[in-house]
Amino acid sequence: MAARRSTADILDAAVRVRAAARGASDGARGADAVLAALSEVVEYDHASLTRWDPVRRRHTTLAGTYPAGATAYIETRLHHDPVFQVLRGPGGGGLWLPDVPRHLLDASPGFRDVLRPLGIRDGVAQCLFAADGRYVGMLNVSTRRPRGAPDPARAAVTLLTESLAAAVDPGAGAGRPGGLSPRELQVLAELTAGRTNREIAERLYVTPRTVGTHIEHILAKLGLPNRAAAAARAAAWGIEAPR
Repeated sequence: MAARRSTADILDAAVRVRAAARGASDGARGADAVLAALSEVVEYDHASLTRWDPVRRRHTTLAGTYPAGATAYIETRLHHDPVFQVLRGPGGGGLWLPDVPRHLLDASPGFRDVLRPLGIRDGVAQCLFAADGRYVGMLNVSTRRPRGAPDPARAAVTLLTESLAAAVDPGAGAGRPGGLSPRELQVLAELTAGRTNREIAERLYVTPRTVGTHIEHILAKLGLPNRAAAAARAAAWGIEAPR
């Protein structure tokens, strides 16, 4: 068994992941470099970095080492898995396998039919979000050997999510759509789900009046007549609300 690496070693490796992510704009080759660097942060048997396609409503693998069947599940079925609904929900983002409640694992085809036959006992599924709130992709890491505790790699993966999101987001660095603020983009995303001002307020922890003000600013900046038109514009940009 390999010697356990120190926290300092893992943080040094995380810096290399960030450097690889900054150079990942050349597509699959760049994503491969990111996964290779990530293996120094958290050892894995299988891993993948995927991009969410909002038009086709599926994931596209930029780099990965999973068998073909597992890759197909990640790309075309994972977003329907009960575990994914938790990941995409409010407060979601990342979930390590040992922390998933047993009832959720039992209901998950991804674990039951894909990971368990591979002998997977640990790892993380990490949703990746752009700064404007868009869901842009996912990191999946799986290992057959349980990880010990405390595990500094967990914190390192969390710290890397912003860089990983930028690596998979085709719109990274292009500026905020329509000149909207990050909060306005969050509200705009919520409009795509047809939510009321009160429902949006509850999800974003603000008042309905504040939501109304944001919507007024959104319509003015985009030159649109109503919230339905704003929702249509958001859908065209690939912006959608987390479930």
